[in-house]
Amino acid sequence: MKIEKFQEMLLAQGLSHDFEDMEIYYEKSKRFACDVYKGELDHYETAEDGGISFRGIYNGKMGYAYTEKFDLESISFLLERAKANAKVIEEEEQDDIFSGSDEYEEKDFYSESLDAVPIPDKIELLKEIERKVSDYDPRIASLNYCKLIEQSKERLLANSKGLVLHDRMNYLGVVLSVVVKQGDETKSGFTVKVTKDFSELNVDDIVKEAAEEALSYLGEQSIPSKRYPIILRKDAAADLLDTFTSVFSAEVAQKGRSLLKDKVGEKIAAENVKIVDDPFYEEGFSSRNFDGEGVASKLCNVVENGTLNTLLHNQKTAKKAGVESTGHAYKPSYKGTLVIAPSNFYIIPSEKTYDELIASQNEAVIVTKLSGLHSGADTVSGDFSVAANGFYVKDGKVETPVKQMTIAGNFFKLLKDIQEIGSDLYVSSSGIGSPSLLLKELSVTVD
Repeated sequence: MKIEKFQEMLLAQGLSHDFEDMEIYYEKSKRFACDVYKGELDHYETAEDGGISFRGIYNGKMGYAYTEKFDLESISFLLERAKANAKVIEEEEQDDIFSGSDEYEEKDFYSESLDAVPIPDKIELLKEIERKVSDYDPRIASLNYCKLIEQSKERLLANSKGLVLHDRMNYLGVVLSVVVKQGDETKSGFTVKVTKDFSELNVDDIVKEAAEEALSYLGEQSIPSKRYPIILRKDAAADLLDTFTSVFSAEVAQKGRSLLKDKVGEKIAAENVKIVDDPFYEEGFSSRNFDGEGVASKLCNVVENGTLNTLLHNQKTAKKAGVESTGHAYKPSYKGTLVIAPSNFYIIPSEKTYDELIASQNEAVIVTKLSGLHSGADTVSGDFSVAANGFYVKDGKVETPVKQMTIAGNFFKLLKDIQEIGSDLYVSSSGIGSPSLLLKELSVTVD
């Protein structure tokens, strides 16, 4: 049965089952992935997942259910399961079915041209990248992996109040891990390229970046353990921000698990820091026209001139705080319950280039990779102590790669210690992004 017909029948029958307000959420995702090894296709995967979730108010309480099937039996299943679920709900604060925003942007985040690229062309691109990386330098020993991943997602939300919304998006990524050897020293470099335009993928540029990234770690040296000014490279900065993004959730704050609770209107970062959540960012990979409750997406200035303007809200948290929802209700999948999550969440870039940040420092440490963030970071206190890779800067120049370090600090203090912001904005496939950041200092311990 087509989803539109299924939706119509489900909402109609829900009324006869004594549901007051109802909502359906449909999601369909597709994934294609392949790996090459020594010129041959090593792994090939296509997957498709999809289903529908139902929310409905029954006897004053919200019931939930979901299914992967779109037939008459599934309609009965959803209604009966949601009824049973509503009977055991004990939460005092109930969710509401949203009637709709005044207006919606109707942006198209789907690349038809990407979809039209034949799979053999994608595989051939990957083989060419692997071949050229292997031939780039005699110190390149192998590739841990050379992978291409393509993802697409389609969503539909409709409810008994007449709201019908739809959007879809897709992107493609190339992921490389290059292994290099020099004498007894073995290092690796990790490179990701994500795009919505296949024609933008320049093989030679990707090869050079991946190879040079790995080669740059050869010849590592030890440096004294102490506090250094830190240049947090854009990808490492994005990873750190990603780890602590939950502290901007109103739900987390209202549960007392974020130090940003009751901090709206206060300075939480340096004056030059602006953080936005932009659901329409053209180069973003978490774009959307509406959130998981049907609230219209809009640009949200979360931090401006260092001041926290707002936390990220859904309907329930906004009602509790006496504000409007910022449109950040999110369903991880049709099976998941509503949580709060950003779309494209990033620090606004400034004008200084990455090279200029380096040139401005008499002595500093560049951090390029962070390991163990989820085990080594406490999102409640903001404290982190994690393994890192990077380089030592002396007299404005990169002098040497540094033996694996441990860097330690506090995320909330780090925000206030941002001295300069680079121009090189990087946004990951998860939608979290940052330019390179010059920090006042962090503790660096070298083994």
